[in-house]
Amino acid sequence: MPNAITEEGRTRLAEVGLTADQIPRHVAIIMDGNGRWAQSRGMPRIMGHRRGIQSVRAVVEEGCRLGLDQLTLYCLSVENWKRPPRELKFLMRLLRHFLVVERDELLEQNVRLTMIGRRAGLPDDVLRELDRTMELTATKTGMTLCLAVNYGGRTEIADAARRLAEDVRAGRLEPDRVDEPMFASYLSTAEMPEPDLLVRTAGELRVSNFLLWEISYAELWVTDVLWPDFRADDLLAACQSYAARQRKFGGLPSVGAKG
Repeated sequence: MPNAITEEGRTRLAEVGLTADQIPRHVAIIMDGNGRWAQSRGMPRIMGHRRGIQSVRAVVEEGCRLGLDQLTLYCLSVENWKRPPRELKFLMRLLRHFLVVERDELLEQNVRLTMIGRRAGLPDDVLRELDRTMELTATKTGMTLCLAVNYGGRTEIADAARRLAEDVRAGRLEPDRVDEPMFASYLSTAEMPEPDLLVRTAGELRVSNFLLWEISYAELWVTDVLWPDFRADDLLAACQSYAARQRKFGGLPSVGAKG
């Protein structure tokens, strides 16, 4: 069942001519532009990451207001380890700070936190706070907030293929049972709904190895707004764009429908 939209959320949708059943249930966001935001202001790149936390807070709050089932944020890719050590150290410290400082707010908003990505390579203190926050929010029944940390779509698919192959070799799975749903059950997102809408900030027109299997039929929305400036109204604008589209999933539109 979809999450309950708040009265404030219902009012915000009404102001733009939408109803709760027109918005996406799962929104995934590629949070891009932190470095450019800082450099354009003569600041170190890390200041853009710090400012970006305000945007995370804003979209989580708006997602809860609108009754989203899930919000997935691309926090750190497997390729991001190529960045300067100082920036990576700051990112890990910022992630740990977020998990501690925002914990009470997540609990108050009935948000369940989860994570996708490889745990190996993440600092012990980050994993400790991540596990603590996931444990405390595990029984929450509102929006799911999924953080993609040390994540890559190709890595996820390769890991799933390896686990599946191990089950076939061990005799736990017959090869002729392998189809798309079976393969998807080996992904880290197996228990999650597929994204309805993929949002990318900072104007870049690529998916950057994010949820490659899961976004096969997601609607795409790209904005020139840099992530540190992204706020609730921007998420609402993305939902407006989504509501204006007709999703065909490879089929043909209904008779008399637009598209």
